[in-house]
Amino acid sequence: MKMPASFFLALVALTAPALADAPTPDAIAAYLAANAQKPGVTVAADGLQYDVRRRGVGRHPAPNDFARIQYTARLIDGTLVDGTTPGLPATVSVGAAIAGLGEALRMMQEGDRWQLVVPARLAFGQKGAGAVPPNQPLVIDVTLIAAVPAARAQAEAGANPFSIQGNGQQQSLLFTFRP
Repeated sequence: MKMPASFFLALVALTAPALADAPTPDAIAAYLAANAQKPGVTVAADGLQYDVRRRGVGRHPAPNDFARIQYTARLIDGTLVDGTTPGLPATVSVGAAIAGLGEALRMMQEGDRWQLVVPARLAFGQKGAGAVPPNQPLVIDVTLIAAVPAARAQAEAGANPFSIQGNGQQQSLLFTFRP
């Protein structure tokens, strides 16, 4: 479906305030340093920060698996940029998630609820995406409901495994969909 030019102008208008009000590099560095010192926060070698809020007991997703998740993604100023509708989880390819989220999903167990702080280089880096300005970290609250083997996820979805995206959407800011 071809979108009219007015659609793209409206999209730019909606994201422009987020770009203008984006936290500065100094504010980002201060936030990451302060968050890393909070009790319970673990900092991975690549800078991914995570806090296990609830431990599950299920299996870990493999890189080729799909993960059924509930999540919200925010900028460090609290601006909501993506997420699932409560009660309608998304089923996504672990390997298609942004690097920081994919890394966390592979460490999580079914039933886990984590808060992630994903540095920009493990999210959208210098390019940004949608409502995420360039060079911005993301705060992602994610609950892993189920780790779904790829073959089972594809069988449930039919020919297109990406059609199983929750809340009726075919795309999400945090995931890339490749047929």
